[in-house]
Amino acid sequence: MKIVNSLRSMKKRHMKCRTVRRKGRVYVINKEKARFKARQG
Repeated sequence: MKIVNSLRSMKKRHMKCRTVRRKGRVYVINKEKARFKARQG
């Protein structure tokens, strides 16, 4: 999982990337390719 300041660039890496809010943190998840996971902050 990558930890980045801005998730906008991470979301554009793959077509199936989705942004999700969990416990006050913002995540990018991808069911097809797990290597595109990211967290903000």
